[in-house]
Amino acid sequence: MKVYIAMGSTAVRESFFTPNALKKVKELGEVRLFDRPALSCTREVLMEELEETEVLFTGWGAPRIDEEILAHARHLKVHAHVGGSVAPYISREEYDRGICVLSGNDIYARSVAEGCLTYTLMALRRLPDVMSVMKKDGWKPDVVTDQGLTGKKVGLVGYGAIARYYAELLKWFRTELYVYSGHISEDELGRIGAKRASKEEIFAKCDVISLHSALNDANYGMITGDLIRLIKKDALFVNTARAGLVDTKALMEELATGRFRAVLDVYDEEPLPMDSPYREMPNVMLLPHVAGPTLDMREVVVLSLAEDIQRLIKGDATRHSIPYDYAIRMTK
Repeated sequence: MKVYIAMGSTAVRESFFTPNALKKVKELGEVRLFDRPALSCTREVLMEELEETEVLFTGWGAPRIDEEILAHARHLKVHAHVGGSVAPYISREEYDRGICVLSGNDIYARSVAEGCLTYTLMALRRLPDVMSVMKKDGWKPDVVTDQGLTGKKVGLVGYGAIARYYAELLKWFRTELYVYSGHISEDELGRIGAKRASKEEIFAKCDVISLHSALNDANYGMITGDLIRLIKKDALFVNTARAGLVDTKALMEELATGRFRAVLDVYDEEPLPMDSPYREMPNVMLLPHVAGPTLDMREVVVLSLAEDIQRLIKGDATRHSIPYDYAIRMTK
C-alpha cells in the first residue's frame, strides 16, 4: 500500500511517529512524508500527494478532506487521523466513498478521563493551596478544609468517550452519579450505575459538576447564567471540555462571590490573559489546557491505528473507526 503522512517535519510529528511507530507504519507499505517544517501540508500539496495514496495519516491543522480534495484521491481507502476529534477534517463525501476514517479518540479519552479525575481530586483535597504553603512556609496551613470524592453526588454534563471512561473510574469512589445527555441509553445508565438527570437537577444538587459535552453549534453556551446560579455552596465545577460551552461572564460573576469552587482547563482566549479575573480568585484552580491526552499516548495512537489498518486489510473489524453520525457530534 502507498501511505502518505501529511504532518510536517516538526517536533509534533516526531512525538507521534517515533522510530518505533514509524517502523510499524512502514509495515503497511511504501511511506512518504511531508518534508517541510510545518504542522501540516497545504490543500494544494495534499491534492498532489493523494493521486496514488491509499492510506492517509493526518494531524492537527490538516486540510478538510472535502469533495475537491477527494477528486484527486481515487485510490484512498483509509484516512487515519492521529488526533481525537475528526469533525474539522472529514466530510460526508469521504464517508459516501467508503473511505474508512480512524482516529485516536478512544485512546485519548482514557487519558483525558484520568486527567479529569486527577484535577477533581486535587481540587477537593485543596492540594494547590497545601503545596503552595509547603513551598513558601515549610509545612501545611493551620486549617486544611479538604474533602474526598467518596460518596459525593457527581454530575456529568454530556456523555461521550471521555465521560464513559470517567464514569468507570468514579465507580471506585461509590459516587452517586447523574448524567445529562441525549445520547446515553437506559442500558448504559444501568451499566455505569447512574441516573438520568436534567442540567438543572445536576447544577442544583451535585457536589461535583463535570463538563463533557463536545463544542458544536447545538451546545455553544449551553451552561447559562441561570444554571450557574443554581450551583450550591462549596460545590466544585470542573471544565476540561471547552470554554465555549459556558457563559463566561456569568461564571466569573458567580465565582467572585466565593460560593463555590472551580477547576478550569479551557478558556475563551488561550493562553489565558495575565489580567484575567480568574487569576485573582482563590477558589479557582487554573490549568493551561493540559487535561490530556498525555504525551506518551501519541506513539500509542499511531501504533494502534497502524494495527487497525492491518486488520482492515485482512478483512477484520477495526477498533478505532469513527462513524459519520458520531464524527459530526465531536468538537470542531
